[in-house]
Amino acid sequence: MTATTLPQAASRSTIGSLFRDRARHEPDRPAIEAAGQVLTYAALDERVTRGADVLSGLGVGRGDRVAILSENRPEYIELELACAKLGAILACQNWRLAPPELRHCVGLVSPALVVVSERHTGLLANAGVGRLPTIVLGADFEERIAKASPREPEIAAEPEDGLLILYTSGTTGLPKGAVISHRAEIARYLVYYAELGVRPGDTCLGWPPLFHMAGTEPALAALVAGGKVIVVDGFRPDEIAFHAGRERLGHLIVMPGMIEPLIVELRKSGVRPVGVSLCGAMADLVPAHQIAEITTLLGAPYLNSFGSTETGVPPASGNVIAAGVVPTRLSKRQNAFCEIRLVDAEDRDVPPGVPGELAFRGPTCFSGYWNAPEANAKDFRGGWFHMGDMFVRNPDGTLDFVDRVKYLIKSGGENIYPAEIERVLLAEPRVADAVVVRRPDPRWGEVPVAVVARKDDTLTAAEALADFPRSTTGKIQRHEVEAWLP
Repeated sequence: MTATTLPQAASRSTIGSLFRDRARHEPDRPAIEAAGQVLTYAALDERVTRGADVLSGLGVGRGDRVAILSENRPEYIELELACAKLGAILACQNWRLAPPELRHCVGLVSPALVVVSERHTGLLANAGVGRLPTIVLGADFEERIAKASPREPEIAAEPEDGLLILYTSGTTGLPKGAVISHRAEIARYLVYYAELGVRPGDTCLGWPPLFHMAGTEPALAALVAGGKVIVVDGFRPDEIAFHAGRERLGHLIVMPGMIEPLIVELRKSGVRPVGVSLCGAMADLVPAHQIAEITTLLGAPYLNSFGSTETGVPPASGNVIAAGVVPTRLSKRQNAFCEIRLVDAEDRDVPPGVPGELAFRGPTCFSGYWNAPEANAKDFRGGWFHMGDMFVRNPDGTLDFVDRVKYLIKSGGENIYPAEIERVLLAEPRVADAVVVRRPDPRWGEVPVAVVARKDDTLTAAEALADFPRSTTGKIQRHEVEAWLP
């Protein structure tokens, strides 16, 4: 090793090496809890090491992709950490996809191995990818783990190597695979702890799907910082309320469309949370009165977030809504540790008060879309990642979300951004939820149409919200709602 590379070697920490070090120094600390069973850091690290030996024995090495199709369970996290040690990339598949979409997502990454839970073997078979080498979580996986070596492998990953491929939800077209490196993940965790008020050692309540950043990143962040992850198999208001009543939680993530059922459960059960540092996400998509209700019940502020799979918590999740407050303004504050610009279609900076696309740069940024050179050339032009989201910068430096670049309604020559109308509708207490879509019009070209779910004595918010088609992030799928229109 030359003198010039020695300093670089001293900064080569990865998710695998950080977790291994945590397990060595706090072996008896609880790491994962699921269905009442607890794994210590030492026990988890041994299973991760054995899992790495299983993968290695099947030919998986640095840079290879392992596709996983599974509900939330401890083995999912074990495989993330096993890949982290080997330098392999875990491609996290969405079990909500239709078989043709799943076939696209698996085929996109050309995996060396597929891992599937018993629950989803039928979906995998229907997707037509069953000929790939496959491990089934359950008896098959446990037999392999029992026979595997507990000998610690040499960490093969480098900081810029991919750790995860998370698929962008999008509202149209097939998903793209976002490659997230060890460097980006570590930076995201540092922002998480530095800016959100979450403390190292806080418990992570892992109910969001682990194929989504809202599920997998807080879980891994907890495990490199000495926290415990409680794995919950999806959104279960009764389990969430139960754990909130017995654990000090960091960021309790609640998505749009799921807040009202949790409000109902907390009131019915009478649970008093032990302590929640932060709750919520994507305040723009939540009725204002729900924000006030859930923060009062949890005794925690609401995160006024704007991040993405590609950028993590940044670029604009720097402020919160105080508990019990009905927000009248949802302006965002830029996160530290990143740079942003608002630009027009020619990549020229726009002045304050003028909508522009947000271009991002910072250490939390992902490494591009897998096998998508045209998309990468377009979205990373000029050395900035162009998010496809329109914002306006206010005189006080805050940012107001306008809408997606691609979902712009052109009516009679005027630009109409649906999100601006939706914010007005969602401020009305009698509205459970709302979405604005476009409809062709012979006079104006196209016009906005609001689809509103009422909150009254005959229609509960939970029932109304369930009727809207949503992505995994809780965003209403506008193109599907458009199909409802006459």
